[in-house]
Amino acid sequence: MHFQTKNTMRIMNGAALARKIRSVLTIEIEFCKNKYGRSPKLSVILVGNDPASMTYVKSKGKACNEIGIESDLHFLPFSTSQDELLALIRQLNEDDSVDGILVQLPVPKHIDKNVILSAIDYHKDVDGLHPMNVGLLNTAGDCIIPCTPKGILSLLKSEGIEIAGKHAVVIGRSNLVGKPMAQLMLRENASVTVCHSKTRDLPYLTRQGEILIVAIGCPNLINADMIKPGAVVVDVGINSVDNKLVGDVYNSIDVSSIEKKAAAITPVPGGVGPMTIASLLENTFEIYKRRMKVAL
Repeated sequence: MHFQTKNTMRIMNGAALARKIRSVLTIEIEFCKNKYGRSPKLSVILVGNDPASMTYVKSKGKACNEIGIESDLHFLPFSTSQDELLALIRQLNEDDSVDGILVQLPVPKHIDKNVILSAIDYHKDVDGLHPMNVGLLNTAGDCIIPCTPKGILSLLKSEGIEIAGKHAVVIGRSNLVGKPMAQLMLRENASVTVCHSKTRDLPYLTRQGEILIVAIGCPNLINADMIKPGAVVVDVGINSVDNKLVGDVYNSIDVSSIEKKAAAITPVPGGVGPMTIASLLENTFEIYKRRMKVAL
C-alpha cells in the first residue's frame, strides 16, 4: 500500500484492466463457441425509457457483442404491468439458449423490484441480486457475485493492494454495492466498517480506513480531510454536476489536497464503471460454462 512517491497519488485505471479482461474473454468465448456450438447469451430487460438506463443497456449490449456474447435486449414501455414483466422473465428462465438475465434498475414504481429480482432463475442471475445469491454470498457459498463489488475487488488485486489485515471502510449499504462489498472484503480477511450518508461522526470513521470505498451517489461527500494518509480510495459514485460526470469524492477541485493524502484513487469516469461492465461479461460467461458443464 506504499504507493506515494513525492506526494504523487496513484490512479487505479479500471478502463485499462477492463480491456485486458475483455481480450481474454474474447479468446475463451471463441474457443467455447467452436467447441460447443453456441455463444453465451445475455438477455437484458428495460422497462421505460429513462435516458441513463437506456444508455447503460445499450453499452452492455455493445460490450457483449464486441467479445462474442450474444445480447438480446427487451425494451418494454413504462406502462408494462408487473405481471407482464414476470411473464417475460418466466419465458427467459425456460429458454435454454439464454444464459444470463438482467433487469435494468430502477424499475417503475408500480413494479415491485424485490418480486422481479426473486423471479429470475438464480442460476441465470448475472447481477447476483436474487435472494439465493445474496444469501450464499453472506455465508461464503458459491454464488454469482454482484458486478460492481466483483470489479472493485479485481481492480484492487490487480494493483497489488494488500487487503488482508487492513481496515476497510465501506460507505453504502445497498445490495448493489455496499453490502456485497463488505462481505467480499471480509472474505479477504480485512476488518470492515460499514457506514452510510447519515452515519454520525462519518469523518472520524473514514479517517480510519486504509481502504475507503465510497458508494453513495452524492457529489463532494468525501474531501481530503476525511481521508487517512496513505489510504486507497475507491470512488463508486456517479453524479452529473454541470454536465460533467463526477464521483462522491471531492477530487474535481481539491486534487492537490487529495494527492497529499491518498496513495491511490479510482478516477470518475474510467475507474469502477468499466470494471462493472467487465464483471458482467465475466458473470455471463461463467454462467454459460456452468450450464454447458465446462470445467471452470
